[in-house]
Amino acid sequence: MSKKSRLLLALLLSSIVLLAGVKIGSVSVSFSTLFETIFSANSNRLDETTTTILWNVRFPRVVMAFLVGAALAVSGTVMQSLLGNPLASAYTLGVSSGASLGAALVIITGFTIPILSGFVLPFVGFIFGLVTVFIVLIMSQRLDQKMTNQTVILVGMVMTLFVGAMLTMLTALFKDYLQQLVFWQMGSFSGSTWGKIQIFIPIVFIGTVCLWLDSSGLDVLSLGEEQALISGVEVKHLKLRVMVLAALLAGSAVSFVGVIGFIDLIAPHVIRRYFGAAHRWVIPCSALLGGSLMVLGDTISRTLLSPQEIPIGAVTALIGAPFFMYVYFNKRRNSL
Repeated sequence: MSKKSRLLLALLLSSIVLLAGVKIGSVSVSFSTLFETIFSANSNRLDETTTTILWNVRFPRVVMAFLVGAALAVSGTVMQSLLGNPLASAYTLGVSSGASLGAALVIITGFTIPILSGFVLPFVGFIFGLVTVFIVLIMSQRLDQKMTNQTVILVGMVMTLFVGAMLTMLTALFKDYLQQLVFWQMGSFSGSTWGKIQIFIPIVFIGTVCLWLDSSGLDVLSLGEEQALISGVEVKHLKLRVMVLAALLAGSAVSFVGVIGFIDLIAPHVIRRYFGAAHRWVIPCSALLGGSLMVLGDTISRTLLSPQEIPIGAVTALIGAPFFMYVYFNKRRNSL
């Protein structure tokens, strides 16, 4: 099967997963009702309650889950190639910890910006995530002018631990907000709205397209920095550009729905097994798989113990942690 055929198959499977995510829930909805809701011009024939549930609750939630999964998967894909580490992701640069700290400060202080209305939490979380990345990049450049992969990863891990310690202190000092802070850190799509999706779609689209346009540079860079320099690739500029775009995707995703891990680790590894290492295929296919996995995970989180909802971060961790261990020990075994 050619790569184009595999891509079309991935698109078809993603569409099926999206429809299944909308259909499955505490209120049973048949496929005929679902298609009628989507395509019918005469909405008066449909049950008003069912229509409201589908358009105002399930569709926004499923679409947001798919977009977040796609953003995280693309971010993880390019970071693994950029840093030459199969366990790397944008979280290595402290994006999630920075966004979590910003969101925690908003929750605790009740900080508001009238112009942004209900988008203060994601906006501040996103800004803190980006600031954390820039601090990591600046410190890495100060320590190592060439900004080698090992230096960036080390500084990112140190910054993640430092910001995480600050967040732990806030959680301990403000126990009245403990439940809210913990729930946000474990992720949830329950607050998804069409308004948030309208803001998030351009971010995901522009970030993914810009990274896809850098596919050839990423292909060469994945062979090693020396090879990239010989081939005429401006390694430093490419690294900075890709890091910022990856942080933009991951930081915006975290700021909207909370911290969700492992999707950015799983999707790239699975896609590379079936599509090879060429980023012009890996980036779009990782987006499709990451989005589909996130929709499946969210469907499990809201239906497994219905009406109680399991944080999506817990579901992805239960699936992703064994996968993480497999990748880690497989890498060690191959290096021996």
